[in-house]
Parts: sequence; structure tokens; C-alpha cells
Amino acid sequence: MTQNMNFFQPKILSALKKYNSKQFVNDLIAGIIVAIIALPLSIALAIASGVEPEMGLYTAIVAGFVIALLGGSRVNISGPTAAFAVIVAGIVAENGVDGLAIATVLAGIILILMGILHLGNLIKYIPNTITTGFTSGIAVTIAIGQLKDFLQLTYPAGTHNVETMDKAVNVAKNISGTSFLSVLIGVVGLAILIFWPKISKKIPGSLIAVIVGVLVVKLSGMAVNTIGDLYPNITNTPPMFKLPDFTLDKVIGLIPSAFTIAILAAIESLLSCVVSDEMINDKHNSNTELIAQGTGNICSALFGGIPATGAIARTAANVKNGGRSPIAGIIHAVVLFLILILFMPYAKWIPMPIIAAILFMVAYNMSEWRHFVKICKTAPIDDIIVLVLTFALTVIFDLVVAIAVGMILYIFFLCIRKLKLKLKKQ
Repeated sequence: MTQNMNFFQPKILSALKKYNSKQFVNDLIAGIIVAIIALPLSIALAIASGVEPEMGLYTAIVAGFVIALLGGSRVNISGPTAAFAVIVAGIVAENGVDGLAIATVLAGIILILMGILHLGNLIKYIPNTITTGFTSGIAVTIAIGQLKDFLQLTYPAGTHNVETMDKAVNVAKNISGTSFLSVLIGVVGLAILIFWPKISKKIPGSLIAVIVGVLVVKLSGMAVNTIGDLYPNITNTPPMFKLPDFTLDKVIGLIPSAFTIAILAAIESLLSCVVSDEMINDKHNSNTELIAQGTGNICSALFGGIPATGAIARTAANVKNGGRSPIAGIIHAVVLFLILILFMPYAKWIPMPIIAAILFMVAYNMSEWRHFVKICKTAPIDDIIVLVLTFALTVIFDLVVAIAVGMILYIFFLCIRKLKLKLKKQ
């Protein structure tokens, strides 16, 4: 029986065996700091995903708690991530929030099955050129998607603004309506995000940018759009259970989206686990992590959230601030819950160009442009073709097309290499 259950071994069980008050204090401090980092990010990523701001916090609270409790890593922090923003926005635009919930539940089931079937180790066989290509592509799509709010542009009624290329064209067509004040606030936010880490690494620059942006706009009365202008119904209501309207047609229609969410969640979470393993000299259980990610995504969807996965930046912050057990991840979720209840109505004051600036920095940090350039300079031509094509297809079309074509092309080139090697030996 033990042998059959070795695919599900939550790290919290082993972490608590030698747990003490000193470690709890470290986990408490790390959990609070990570929650402060996650607060503006969760709101910004929800907005980038085309859903209500509080849904980002619901995700960080519910999925963050469940995945920390059941996960296969001691320190992995989960919640909404930039990688999902474009996918989620597309699903919401076509199928509404209810359709997103169904797709996320289905993705959760797929992730659980992947863990039970011991597929956790297969993720490492996805080529680096493909992961770098679509990650860089997602970064570009996020940046393009934020130009409208950064510049405070207004589009004519009926303008189609869902696909990345449509967004780029719309910005070009309407750029004459740019608000100088909005750009000014956005630039101030970017400057804080860039230079604040040189002053303090404990307090996140995104929080300082939000506070400064709110104060400047509120005190000066600048005509700059805020979250409240675009999302007037923002609420501090806690996550509530709601079963989406499952129908056979909806489920079948959303299966491709569910697979996209599941694959991306698996890749992101396990990459985060690998990075954190190196930081704390530990070894995660990949199949347990997949089951936890699946369960967390199902719970997130049923309590008003969006897809979640391991967040590398928040996980690294957790480790750097002393987090060494899943208790830190649980504390991060609890702190976010308290912030939601007590302070969420004040999120209406946050200027939209500050949100855009935060997402510009997220896009820059996830772009891996240095690694992208290095591959282009040093890798064989077929690897470069796979990289660039995956990147371009992610921006022009979507992640599903990019990964599918990228994998087919990679396998084709791999077969050609092996054939050439075989012919040489003959």
C-alpha cells in the first residue's frame, strides 16, 4: 500500500516532524512578506486576465493554501501567474467567467491524473527552446496588453480587443489620444519598481509604487483612471463556493483550453520546484506537486478564482526571507485573506497606469531575453528555428498553436539529426 501511495507524499508531513518555534517565526515572517508581494501582483494579474480584481486574491488565498498544504515542495508558493493571463483572457472573452471555471476544474482533474499516473518527470523532456520561446512570447503579449491602460487610451465602441495583434493595432490607431498624466504616473511607477530594490529588498517595490501612485493621484486630483473607474463593483467579500453550470457541450468545448492550462501549470509549478530545490538543497516530489496543483486549481475555480501554479519569484522571496516549510505558504494565504477582508475596498484608488507598470516589470522579468539571445548566438540553427517560431506563434496566435507546432518541429529536427548520425556511422 505504501508503495502504491508513494506518488502522493505532501511535504508538510515530513516538515512538521522536526518543526519548532524558531522555524515558525521564520515561516511567519516569510509568509507575511510574500503576502505583501503577492497583493498587488494578484490584483494586477486578475485585471490582465480580464476578470474582477478580487478574483486574483481569491486565487492566491484558496489555491495558495491548498497547494501549500498538499504540495510536494517545502517552499513553493502558488497563485495567479503572468503565464496564465493571456490564456485566461481568451477563455473569458469567448466563454465568460463560468466557462473559465469549468476549464480550470477540468485542468485540475487532468493535473491530478498526471500525478497519479506518475507523469511528473515527463515535464523535463519539454525542450528548453520551446519553454523559452513561449515564455518570452507570453511576456510580449502581456506588455502589449498593458499599453492601453498605461497610455489611458479610449477605443470606439465595438472595437475587438482580445487577440494580441488586435491590441497592438488598436494602440497604433488610437495613440493620438494618449493621456500625458497617465504616462507620467506610469513612468513614476516604473522608476520606483526599477530603483526601489536598491534601497530595500524587504519591502516590495510594487507596494511602494501602489502607495505613491494612490497618494499622488488622490492628493492632486489628476484625471487618471483608477481600478474603481474600470471595476466599480470591487468587493471585500470572502471567497464563496459556487458551482459552475456544467453542460456536456461546454465541457467538450473547453477540453482544449483545460489541457493548455494543465500543461502550463505543470511546467510552471515543477520549474518553480526545481529552482527552489537548488536554493534549499532539497528534492521535491513532482507527482505529489501535480496532485496538489490539480486540487488547488479545482478549489480555486469553485471559490471564484482563476488558474494557479507555482510562482518562481514569490517562491524565491519565500526562501530568501527564511521560509523552509509549507507553513509559510499557508501563512501567506491567511494574511492575504485578512487583507482582502480589511483593505480590499481601498484597491479602487490604485491608478491603472501603476497596474500597467507592475505588469511591464513582470513581463520584463519573465521574458528571459538574455537566455533568448544566448540561444540565438550559440545554438544550432534548428534549435533557433524552434525557439523563434514558438515565440512568434505565441504572440501572433496562442500558446496551444505555439507548443503544438514547436513540439512537432522539434521532433522532426531530432529525427533528422538521428538519421544523419546513422548515415555517418554507415
